[in-house]
Amino acid sequence: MNGKCHIESIGVKIPGKRLTTSELISRIKIPGMEKFGLLTGIRERRVCSDTEDSFSLACDAARDCLAHSKYGAEDLDLVICCSITHYKNGLSHLYEPSFSLLIKDVIGAGKAMTFDISNACAGMLTGVYVAENFFRLGKISTCMIVSGEYISNLYDHALKNIRTPLSSEISSLTVGDCGAAVILEKAPEDSEGLIISGFSTFSHLSGLCKGGQNKRTPGGYMKTKSIKIHKASVANCLPIVSEALKANNLTFDMIDYLIPHQTSRSSIISGAIRLYESEDKKPGNLVVNLRDNGNTASTTHFLAIYQYMNEKRFHVGDRIMLLCFASGLIIGVVIFMMDEIIYHYGNKD
Repeated sequence: MNGKCHIESIGVKIPGKRLTTSELISRIKIPGMEKFGLLTGIRERRVCSDTEDSFSLACDAARDCLAHSKYGAEDLDLVICCSITHYKNGLSHLYEPSFSLLIKDVIGAGKAMTFDISNACAGMLTGVYVAENFFRLGKISTCMIVSGEYISNLYDHALKNIRTPLSSEISSLTVGDCGAAVILEKAPEDSEGLIISGFSTFSHLSGLCKGGQNKRTPGGYMKTKSIKIHKASVANCLPIVSEALKANNLTFDMIDYLIPHQTSRSSIISGAIRLYESEDKKPGNLVVNLRDNGNTASTTHFLAIYQYMNEKRFHVGDRIMLLCFASGLIIGVVIFMMDEIIYHYGNKD
């Protein structure tokens, strides 16, 4: 029995409101910040309006995903929500009922099982990892993985506390809001399907990035030891990527698109160079889509895929590697082959 799954459709919701890096940095009256946009590669990011939040972004992304799908919500067997932020009705953090249950009700997925996963910026790929096991066990035929991230409120805390360019809250200025959803379905017998490899947590490094709710005001905060977490991420991902490639009889030059977690342009490029040197080969394309989006946390990989599909960059048969980094420290690799999904987004190949 073929227990593999593959991506059937992807949906995204990006807020309409824009916040430029120039506007954001102008609020910080300290020297050394003028090159922030150049180093991060972020020109602007989208941020929630007064009528948007984590829940609305997730629901709208789920609807967009269904609009590109051959399935209706009633066909879904499982809905997994992977948001870091659980804001509903503004900056009210909802602990229960679960977002997955509420999203199920909103979109009309009456028969679907539901649960939430919270695994920092690795959330959606963790959802893929978990769902893939449901497929292999023959428990489901369809699954929606969804996330809504309203993380731009981190600016409010950071702007009050940043005193130098080396502040632990500098990374909070890179984030942007976004919702994303993906439907996985049982793969055809002749399909290569979705290949999952090398998903690891290095818990002893969990102190390198911490976040939580503000105690006195609505919203959250995030504190990151940026240089240390970058070095740890690169060092630990090298053997994981190598193992993932070898396990699937691949070499790095057989990967057409490498899509890493979108943190900052300088970090992505320096990390990629280390990977290329380690493998002595490099993929066809390195995806960096930070310029107009910023770091959208758990939604970054599917936002990048969605945008590239709508720009008609992919072709059937392209091999895609998704490389995720998340506080924890969590490192994950997903490899899959692009298939007929591109035709749902206007690509005639």
